[in-house]
Amino acid sequence: MSAGATDGWTLLALAGLTALTVITRCLFFISARPLPMPRWLERGLQYAPIAALAAVVAPDVLALQMQNFFQWRDARLWAALAAALFYRRFQGRPWTLPGVIGAGMAVYLPLRLGLGWA
Repeated sequence: MSAGATDGWTLLALAGLTALTVITRCLFFISARPLPMPRWLERGLQYAPIAALAAVVAPDVLALQMQNFFQWRDARLWAALAAALFYRRFQGRPWTLPGVIGAGMAVYLPLRLGLGWA
């Protein structure tokens, strides 16, 4: 087999994973009737986007701080703090998640690009 060739098992796995992803993601759209959810599940799903964002950002910020102790000139730290404060102030509104990202970037970009912080 040449270096650029893909074997049949890989193509079958890709096709299967694609089908599984499409079916599970579109289940709510292809259903003829609304799928009932308990109130506790609906409430928990409201926190999913901010939890996912925190799961992506927090390890990077915390690992850097632990590795270098505390660097007050780290733009990521201040951006994470601004985003957390924004979320705390405006949580529960429909535009909170985009606002959190915007608040973090509004602090990060001037510090990183303007002042050259790490």
